[in-house]
Amino acid sequence: MDYTKRLSHHYQPKSGWINDPNGLVYFKGYYHIFYQHAPHFETPWHEPMYWGHARTKDFLSFEELPVALTPDKPYDKDGCWSGTAIVKDDTLYLFYASVRKNDDTPAWDDNGRIESVSVAFSKDGINFEKYEGNPIIKTYPADGGNNFRDPAVMEKDGKYYIIMASGQPENRVGRLLAYESDDLFNWNYIGIMKEWQNARYAECPSFMKYGDEFMLCASYVKPDDHHHFAVMVGEFDGRSFTEKLSGEVDMGPDQYAGQAFTDDKGRNILIAWVPGWSYQRDKCISCMSLPRELTVKDGKVYGYPVKEVQHLLTDSDPALIRTEKGFMIEREGRTPVIFEGEINDLKILRDEYIIEVFINGGEKIFTAVL
Repeated sequence: MDYTKRLSHHYQPKSGWINDPNGLVYFKGYYHIFYQHAPHFETPWHEPMYWGHARTKDFLSFEELPVALTPDKPYDKDGCWSGTAIVKDDTLYLFYASVRKNDDTPAWDDNGRIESVSVAFSKDGINFEKYEGNPIIKTYPADGGNNFRDPAVMEKDGKYYIIMASGQPENRVGRLLAYESDDLFNWNYIGIMKEWQNARYAECPSFMKYGDEFMLCASYVKPDDHHHFAVMVGEFDGRSFTEKLSGEVDMGPDQYAGQAFTDDKGRNILIAWVPGWSYQRDKCISCMSLPRELTVKDGKVYGYPVKEVQHLLTDSDPALIRTEKGFMIEREGRTPVIFEGEINDLKILRDEYIIEVFINGGEKIFTAVL
């Protein structure tokens, strides 16, 4: 497998490390994709994280833009970590986890690291100014822990909400914590919105309207470091979220930190990070997934490529072998992906060393590096 080849249908920067999608938003005629980025290195942790930036009109061709957020303030000197975006009064706001740490603390070490919430804004969607009152949320509440990051912002009835990912390692519980605001700058803590028992922490939430209800997405990590991605639909009364159904749409094995947003057409679109940890060479091979529209049918959550890219789907691929019980995806030097179950419809997107498989109209998705 030639991992040096450029991908044709999955966004990746021309150079530098890329991971979690951030700030997915439709603004002034473009879909904007921000992402965790090390612009000067092909592997992470050699420098603090930046926010890379690209935009597209059709999810087929992408324009790479200048870095949107640089870790250049005392409160974010060790990283502008993941977050989301919102448009208000023709201005684009980016909410992000601002990280600073003790000089002797590695970036990935929870101890000695301070994670707060900061905001930047832009009139043109390209040049961003950080708010002079940052950080707007300085530390975690008693319900949280040192993992306190990835603000997800949304609006309901003229009031704004931030959902924070956190965890309490001593209690082995991952949590989503809710805040409210009238102006995007002053925030009051509401309480625990969702929690997972026997989990190290939660990460990368998204929160948005879904018809008359609400959709809440998040990744959470079990003690064995197994990563899950949940899509939940339910009711939100401005204080608590009542889950009605949930599902794990993308089964991976090479996907994480998915973020969803509502576009100008009212679609709830999910884009995930396709990591290339095990295949890392001199060039970062990670990328963004295809955009998938999230829907609910017959009490199940589905994810299927948006209309703009559906013409890229095929019915077969040499890496996918049909079996009596389902299929197997062969991968180079790694355990094959095996699916057993009923298949009424099967669509595939192959892009050099990336494969995405959509079963039964997106009832299940498998994303893998071959």
